[in-house]
Amino acid sequence: MARALNEWLWQHEFWLPPGITWEDMQESEDVHYPQPRDLLLSIPFALILVVARCAFERAIALPLSSKLGVRDKQRPKAQPNPVLEAFYSTCCKNPGEGELISLAKQCDLPVRKVERWFRRRRNTDRPSLSKKFCEACWRFTFYFISFFTGLAVLYDKPWLWDHRECWTGYPQQPLLPSLFWYYLLELSFYWSLVFTLPFDVKRKDFKEQIVHHAATIFLISFSYCANYIRIGTLVMVIHDASDCFLEPTKIFNYMKWKKTCDILFMIFTAVFLISRLVIFPYTVLYNTYYYSMEIFQPFFGYYFMNALLIILQLLHVFWSCLIIHMVYKFILQGTMEKDMRSDTEESDKDEEREKIREKEKNGIVYFSNVTSNSYIQRNGSEPLNNRTHLTNGHVKER
Repeated sequence: MARALNEWLWQHEFWLPPGITWEDMQESEDVHYPQPRDLLLSIPFALILVVARCAFERAIALPLSSKLGVRDKQRPKAQPNPVLEAFYSTCCKNPGEGELISLAKQCDLPVRKVERWFRRRRNTDRPSLSKKFCEACWRFTFYFISFFTGLAVLYDKPWLWDHRECWTGYPQQPLLPSLFWYYLLELSFYWSLVFTLPFDVKRKDFKEQIVHHAATIFLISFSYCANYIRIGTLVMVIHDASDCFLEPTKIFNYMKWKKTCDILFMIFTAVFLISRLVIFPYTVLYNTYYYSMEIFQPFFGYYFMNALLIILQLLHVFWSCLIIHMVYKFILQGTMEKDMRSDTEESDKDEEREKIREKEKNGIVYFSNVTSNSYIQRNGSEPLNNRTHLTNGHVKER
């Protein structure tokens, strides 16, 4: 069964253009082609990156966050309550009004206290500012290294400057060692993101991030197996260009360096929109859809590759809309709005209202005391605080 499935999966009609078979892709001493089994190396390398990330965050990023003044907000903790904790863990983290009333009856607590408990409990699960800072530092370090590695690998390659060169001799294009290690680096990193997904900072576009990681891994893996190496390297270097500016923008935002953050945000916006909405469609989409047809007829790999690239482009459009909305707010307000993808922390509004009421009440009492004393003084009498306390129902003079 497994053998039949393996033979069906690796039919050359799926992976190679018409007229080309796996026999035509046999390696020799001087010529090496991509081999699907090479991709298995990305799993242990991804685990190495996870270990390197943990070491980096503990030894470098976390001490750096404290030196740069990144402080975690003190959050009031929810008091231990087995009934509410069980409901929070098994049923729902944000109960409705009816559920709050039912839980309040079970715990013999006011509804406001139950609501406050859930709010504080949700805030406890949210990542701290130092965690966000460490994650941004790690990603910035990787994207910086990856982007300049890509430029170093591609600067002397003809397909970086003439995109038609992506298809010269395809699919019999030898695999260079530098391209192999560049591919392995990128694929291992995205596998490491999948491994750490449950522990990373969860944002509002969490589902879109999962789709992005899956599409990227499929795209890198398929492009390697089908020897779309040249077009794959262009995709990776284009994506890393804007990410190099996104992560430092987050870092300076966590540091409260607003002006630096705003400048980097505008640079990131320009690079992102140009690279993802202009360069990517022309350099990659148009290239794979149109130029490739000058070399071979459409086959399954052609359609599958273009489908994955279109999924990426749709994600680019989605994120571009969010970024443009943030730019619009930036122009109106003069400062960058919080990351719309971030899951912002909830505040204890009821608690704040109660404090305000207490302050207002104390202010009224104080104002009342002051005005009464002033009225007594204006009528020639001593204020009450200049007299002694009542003794046996009479005011005793000091």
